[in-house]
Amino acid sequence: MGALISWGGRHPVAAFGMFFAVFPFLMPYKSLASQVLIFGLFALGFNLLYGYTGLLSFGHAAYYGLGAYGTGIALAKLKIGSLWLGIAAGPLLAVLGGAAIGFFCLRRRGIYFAMLTLAFAQLLYFVAFHLPDVTGGDDGLRGIPLLPLNLFGWKIDLEGSLAFYYFTFVLVWLAVAGLKRILDSPFGSVLQAIRENGDRASACGYDVRRVKHLSFVFSAFFAGLAGGLDALRLAVVPVESLYWVTSGQVVIMTLLGGAGTFFGPFVGAGTYLVLGDRLAVFTERWPLVIGLIFMAFVLFLPKGIWGTLVANLPGGAPAEGKWH
Repeated sequence: MGALISWGGRHPVAAFGMFFAVFPFLMPYKSLASQVLIFGLFALGFNLLYGYTGLLSFGHAAYYGLGAYGTGIALAKLKIGSLWLGIAAGPLLAVLGGAAIGFFCLRRRGIYFAMLTLAFAQLLYFVAFHLPDVTGGDDGLRGIPLLPLNLFGWKIDLEGSLAFYYFTFVLVWLAVAGLKRILDSPFGSVLQAIRENGDRASACGYDVRRVKHLSFVFSAFFAGLAGGLDALRLAVVPVESLYWVTSGQVVIMTLLGGAGTFFGPFVGAGTYLVLGDRLAVFTERWPLVIGLIFMAFVLFLPKGIWGTLVANLPGGAPAEGKWH
């Protein structure tokens, strides 16, 4: 087990591909596997901002929701005939939103920054709620078509749950590879330097606010892509995708898996969603059980599931340790 985790730390993109290639056959049903991938990607985006840059956002649902509405409106309202353009519209809208919101929020630090992100997310929620002609309002945006995938002249039907899973898997895998490239670059090292000590990074000559802003935009991109994929999975965008509860869920998933670790967001998303799915069979109060588990992790295992496993490997953390 330790050797596998160590190998995964040295080759995270390959390890991700190998595990999630067989993941749907380990799940009770394929749609749940797609949901884990999508929310893992959402948590991955949040982790870039919080775990690697040290910026706690309480309103990350804003970019997830913007991504979902971007893709949904492009396909359901504007009737764009290309699935690729529809998917691209989601992260594009999220990036624009992230750039604008980040510009204002990064003028404050600490709890003031966190509360500003929450305020902007709630503002977007109420705008979406009161624009039923565009967003569907309280009923959500419905009727999002899942167009066939046009790939080098081949048309692939994605209506089947397994076909959609592997379509999602490829896009999320590319996003994971992109994030690893970011973290391996000098920019990734600066992010972690800012997380450890922003004033010292500034004294070294780095434009801290500009780097944080770029991190904010990258994070919004990953969250927006996740939102766009979830709009395709559900064929609807509920207005709750912008609500503070969704922001809270991604915080719980990230901390549960291990903030600041590469695989932690996916471990946390998988644990949260699979536990919730199984517990819901027995009780309607499954969020209470999840809440108690989350409290236990915060109190006794603050590094999360994956972070604790990595930290307790014989001989110390593997290559993933360099991203802590």
